[in-house]
Order: sequence, then structure tokens, then C-alpha cells
Amino acid sequence: MDTLQSFSGEKPTHIAVIMDGNGRWANARGLPRTAGHRQGAESVRRTVKATMKLGIPYLTLYGFSSENWSRPMAEVEDLMGLLRRYLRSELAKFHENGIRLQVIGQRERLPDDIVRLIEDAEATTRDNENLNLVMALSYGGRQDITAAARRAAQAVAAGEFAAEDLDETRLGSYLWTDGIPDPDLLIRTSGEQRISNFLLWQSAYTELVFVEKLWPDFGEDDLADAIREYQRRDRRFGAAADSG
Repeated sequence: MDTLQSFSGEKPTHIAVIMDGNGRWANARGLPRTAGHRQGAESVRRTVKATMKLGIPYLTLYGFSSENWSRPMAEVEDLMGLLRRYLRSELAKFHENGIRLQVIGQRERLPDDIVRLIEDAEATTRDNENLNLVMALSYGGRQDITAAARRAAQAVAAGEFAAEDLDETRLGSYLWTDGIPDPDLLIRTSGEQRISNFLLWQSAYTELVFVEKLWPDFGEDDLADAIREYQRRDRRFGAAADSG
């Protein structure tokens, strides 16, 4: 029986994934790192499909971090080339399957042609409702918060509201994720146990699940296992456990 067809229990509304391990997957096989990234793109397709089968409305994937710009230029160029091909090849499938694509991050740092591809994909899929797929590209959590604080300060300076009226809700509206619910579950592959500057504000009460498997080997069974682990957690959001 299909693992996901038999899946039961309360599911998260929003899953975020740190897709780690492409390079190690390639190195273990004596392949160039680009081969790991290409195989990782296949895992993206599997995960998107599995998320849709489960009826989970939001999926955020950490595709390229602000810190990734410091990688060797050849690898960065290969990653940008892979991103171009992915956007071009997947747009029709996104639209056909009712997937809305949103991109968060410092897109001004991306090549102009990729920004145009992103803008076209976002405009084409804007009204789709089966899955909200959020790609974090040139993204950093600290950069997200800093940019939000800067925009809020500019709004205060412009007289739009008083500084003392700045609260969590208002500041959150300036984040790149405005309108997107905070993730319920964050999965990181490859056995690393840190969140690496990803959705720092948004993950305040997110359940973290760390998976040993490298991202190119991640499949729907692994997604289902992570959700089952999430279901075993007692989410209290800072409240005390019931002592009765």
C-alpha cells in the first residue's frame, strides 16, 4: 500500500526543509558536487509531490542561503544554472497541478534573468491553491529580520505609525514571509542538527526533526516518518504541561 495513502493523524499546515547533503552524496560516489545538486533537484520533485498527496498546504525549501554566495564561483554558477533549468522546466507542471510558487530572500543578488524567471513564475501561479511552494533563495534569517527592522524604521520615520506601536505582529508583517504561516515542522537532512540562519523569527515554536539521510536520498517515506515524529510531540507553545 502507498505509504501516504494510509497516512493518518493531524498533519502540519506548513513544513520547512533544510535540504542538506548534496555535496556529501556526490563525494561518496566519486562524482562532482554538481551531480549531487542535480540529484537533489529530483528529491525536490518527490517531496513536492508527496506534500501535495498529503494535502499539506505550505512547503518551504531552503534552496540557496545568503552564505552560499561564498562558495567557489564555479559551484555557485552551477547552482544558478540548475535553478534556471528548474524554473523553466517546472513552471508548466506547477501551474497544471495548482501549485503557487513564492520566492523569499535577497533576490536583488540573483542574476537578472533568474529574477525575471521568478517574477514570471510567481505571476503565472499566483491564483493556484493546491500547494503554496515557497523557495528560499539567497535567503538568510538574520538578513530577513534586519530588512524588516529597516522597513519598519522607515515607516516610523515617515509617520505611518509611532515607534511604541511596533509589536511582533507589525514587525512580522515586514518579513519576507508576510502572509505565510509559521512552519509547524522543520526537517533537516544529512544528520546536522542546526538551523543555519533559516527562518529564525518564524521558527520560534517550530518542531525540529533531524534526519540522517542525505537530501538526494530523501523520499516520501522519510517525509512520512518526520511527520509521525511531529505528531508524537506535545506542542505547548511555552505553556506549562497539564499537572492534573
